[in-house]
Amino acid sequence: MLEKYRATIHGDKIEWEGETPRGLKGDRTITVEVIPVAEKRRKRGDGKKMAEALAAIAALGGVKSIEDPVKWQREIRKDRQLPGRG
Repeated sequence: MLEKYRATIHGDKIEWEGETPRGLKGDRTITVEVIPVAEKRRKRGDGKKMAEALAAIAALGGVKSIEDPVKWQREIRKDRQLPGRG
């Protein structure tokens, strides 16, 4: 199994997050493959906007197509039979 290490690249330098890969002690080098990880950065204030939107929905009385929210939730979360378990 391949070993995975997280790092951040700054220009042409790699800054390891956590443990440094084995084999890199001293001046040794290893060949690596780098796959960029797309990370969305949250903008400040997103939580406040979300809270305002949820409050507006709640003020309207919720989702009108669901007559009994507790019953609906129980039906949605109903456990299904697992394969091979009778």
